[in-house]
Amino acid sequence: MKQKERKAGQKKTSGPSGESRRDNRASRPPKPVARPAAARETVREAAAPAAVERLLTARSGERPAERVPVILDSLGAGDFHLIDSGDGQKLEQYGPYRIIRPEAQALWQPSLPSHVWEKVDAVFTGDTDEEGTGRWRFPKAALGETWPLNLLGVDFLGRFTSFRHVGVFPEQIVHWSWMKDHVERAGRPLKVLNLFGYTGVASLVAAAAGAEVTHVDASKKAIGWARENQALGRMEKLPIRWICEDAMKFILREERRGSQYDIILTDPPKFGRGPNGEVWHLFEHLPLMLDVCREILSPQAVGLVLTAYSIRASFYSIHELMRETMRGAGGVVESGELVIREAGLDGKTPGRALSTSLFSRWVPK
Repeated sequence: MKQKERKAGQKKTSGPSGESRRDNRASRPPKPVARPAAARETVREAAAPAAVERLLTARSGERPAERVPVILDSLGAGDFHLIDSGDGQKLEQYGPYRIIRPEAQALWQPSLPSHVWEKVDAVFTGDTDEEGTGRWRFPKAALGETWPLNLLGVDFLGRFTSFRHVGVFPEQIVHWSWMKDHVERAGRPLKVLNLFGYTGVASLVAAAAGAEVTHVDASKKAIGWARENQALGRMEKLPIRWICEDAMKFILREERRGSQYDIILTDPPKFGRGPNGEVWHLFEHLPLMLDVCREILSPQAVGLVLTAYSIRASFYSIHELMRETMRGAGGVVESGELVIREAGLDGKTPGRALSTSLFSRWVPK
């Protein structure tokens, strides 16, 4: 639910900065250089911006097997489904509200007639850039900032934000369902790390299934919203650690401590700035982030999941990076795209597939 902007309603704000869902988080370790694992160490603490340099591990062994392309398709779930799309927009149902938001990849014409698109509760207009600021128009009546929603049995609040997002990224439902299933079947409490956790829906799904969860997001607002969602669902007693910190700094410290996790979810932004001036560039810093994530995976790890939102790249770029990162670990790397399929007005009529994100996922077998 995710640092996938994430600002008050942005798509995930858990990244290093947590400013603009997938594009305003940050952490900036200097560009890494590979060296043998035995020689790897923390080199220095940079003065400004405050960041730790940690070099990449030179890994050996066979790369994991691969499954490509994998298309993880969702027809919607709970209180959400995609009604229709086209002309650079998407028509969605979020609980009681019908919403129109920009969607550049909807190159085709809408399937449903114009009168269906006109009967909406909210329309996002204005600047549609991930780092820009837009506004909502309410054709029928003014609506409050939040409203209740439910996905995978978890209650949370939808939000109208200036970054066109609504406090949840429903394309992630396929990863959350996968995680929920593994947690419930594990026979032991799995430890889950949710990096760039945004408003905490994934963390609540994991904890409700029986996991011990660590949720990391650099945005105080996002952490506050996550706690609101926890209270809304009366889940205050679930084992969740809410950590408001730069994601890279957190995992580097966890590595030094020898901490380990069975499942790691990470949905970093394309670009972001951290609370102390850190700068995050996905293409520059992603290799190091994945490298550290591998080091904190437990010997009985269930999976490492990476989602890349709003970037100009092929899924093969993150697929091959994941396979290199997991050299010698065995298992399989499966990569491709997350898509949401149109479901019509009734939420049950499959239509066209709208691509939302790239992903790569390592699993032990």
